[in-house]
Amino acid sequence: MSGGKNTLIFENISSFEPDQTFNCGQCFRWDKYGDSYRGFVGEVPCRIYRDGANLCVEPLCEIPDRAEFEKFVRRYLALDTDYDAIKQKFSQDETMKKAISYGEGIRVLNQPFFETLITFIISQNNNIPRIKKLVDALSQKYGKKVGDMYAFPTALRLKDVTEREYAELRVGFRAKYIYDAVQKVNSGRINEKTAKELPYDDAVKYLCQIKGVGPKVADCVLLFSCEKYDALPKDVWIKRALREMFPNGLPECISGLEGIAQQYIFQYARYNLNK
Repeated sequence: MSGGKNTLIFENISSFEPDQTFNCGQCFRWDKYGDSYRGFVGEVPCRIYRDGANLCVEPLCEIPDRAEFEKFVRRYLALDTDYDAIKQKFSQDETMKKAISYGEGIRVLNQPFFETLITFIISQNNNIPRIKKLVDALSQKYGKKVGDMYAFPTALRLKDVTEREYAELRVGFRAKYIYDAVQKVNSGRINEKTAKELPYDDAVKYLCQIKGVGPKVADCVLLFSCEKYDALPKDVWIKRALREMFPNGLPECISGLEGIAQQYIFQYARYNLNK
């Protein structure tokens, strides 16, 4: 598959499969088109695909600083994290080894803080197709248009949006939570730097200052945008999977990386636990 002249080619990338990474419930702005995925790396629309052993990222707009963008892409896709070593460590436990076999190509993305916060507020009591539809509606209404796509709106772009206007996007009870999150981020009461620097338990309490944000949403934000890999988001499905797969507790080999392990556990549970 050929890309544009500005396509970034990351050579010999193992443990990254777009199908698994973009469809494991951690992100909502990537859609499959043929053999590639289209979505946003930050505010830059991109096409991502495998070309043999290489991972290709083609920006769909002009990039003023290619070197800086490449650095951002590496972090976003977690390409500098040794997932082969992580999987080897996890495989000391036989149940984890089995779970990994169902999600060999999953990586935990490092997504923008504000986008992750709002999208996981929207995710509450929701299914993935509807979450994606609501996130796209919010982006099309308030985000910056880039080519034929819309970037997720910044907190600043949403500063004057009312709770009623969010409700008009059919987000339901989540409208008041989105409004409160936007106000707290714009006032500086909630910010990415503090969330990243606080110890895990304190970071959860910090994010739970936002109306409607409980431990599960806080864990998702910390795991998927703050690189706190000990955060372990637990919904009903994951709680059941943990009970059935690890009746004696989680294995020591995943300590400190429980959030990454959870992605493999979730993938295994999708195919093996009866609903």
